[in-house]
Amino acid sequence: MKFGTFILQVSPSPDLDTLIIDNTLNEAMLAETLGFDAIWLTEHYFAGDTVYADPVVFGAAVAAVTNRITIGLAVVQMAFHHPVKLAAQTALLDNLSHGRLIVGTGRGSAYNAYEYMGFGVTVGEGRERMMEAEELLLRSWTEENLDFDGEYWKVKFPLMRPVTYQKPHPPLIRACLGIDSLSEMAKLGRPVLMGIEKPGEYRSRLNLARDIMLDESLGETIIENFMENTWVRKSVYVAETRHQAEQEAIEAFQLERKHISDARKKFNPQDYHEDLPLPPATGSDPSHYLICGSPESVAEEIAEHKEAGVRNMILGMTPYNLPRGKVEKSMELFATKVAPRFR
Repeated sequence: MKFGTFILQVSPSPDLDTLIIDNTLNEAMLAETLGFDAIWLTEHYFAGDTVYADPVVFGAAVAAVTNRITIGLAVVQMAFHHPVKLAAQTALLDNLSHGRLIVGTGRGSAYNAYEYMGFGVTVGEGRERMMEAEELLLRSWTEENLDFDGEYWKVKFPLMRPVTYQKPHPPLIRACLGIDSLSEMAKLGRPVLMGIEKPGEYRSRLNLARDIMLDESLGETIIENFMENTWVRKSVYVAETRHQAEQEAIEAFQLERKHISDARKKFNPQDYHEDLPLPPATGSDPSHYLICGSPESVAEEIAEHKEAGVRNMILGMTPYNLPRGKVEKSMELFATKVAPRFR
């Protein structure tokens, strides 16, 4: 199995932004030192729930202070980017990292209308433009003398420079929180990023994806590539004992989720003109999203995910309101006492 840290760093106050950005970069360096396989960066604006906001810019900083670890974008919100500009930025990041980049895409949060309003687009527009945006991104990376005549973008240019370091382009994977989007990507044989689920649900979804790819006659090589490069997301906290882990972490992770939920209530306008899906609740049962305990108990839960067919996990490990020493100790315990059991 491969393990990556999910660096979604909440800053509860503008006065803390610089400090938390500095801490976040330090955590990226620590993840490499401890032997994690990947660092996953995300994109959110205006509410401090991703303090660095822009994963491409922050990814360049990570590339500059690391040498080995993969830099994953989970995800770039395509609704907020011109695909050609994004192709240039990610091609540069691919070069700066010498081919350590994975580009994860999504149309954007379906729950945060205030983010769309900040960029002058709507949730519906983000959904409608998604497939064309990805097509233009891919073709911008790979084609010379591109003449693209789409519904939303009409562009023409000789060659994207810099060319991507990875050939033919960096890995491109799609965030798929629902069954419909997962099925759409499985028909194409494209690896995905799954949201937070229980192991049994991961098993069900991976089996569904395999069945769809078999129905599409995609072949075992493509199916294996899908399974090998699909990632799932959870939060993790490790301490010497389960009791200590629960005492230290559960409230911290719940407060982090509450910050995100409260931001939606505060900034989403009551009269927004589109119907939005109900966001996931902060939840009274943290076991749905949080693996929390001693190295032994955490390893048991990771093993359940492995048995369900999960090969790669993106782990949120750094709630903002825990002391840095405790966060770093949890990362160290996972890297030295949990991860080696699954290598």
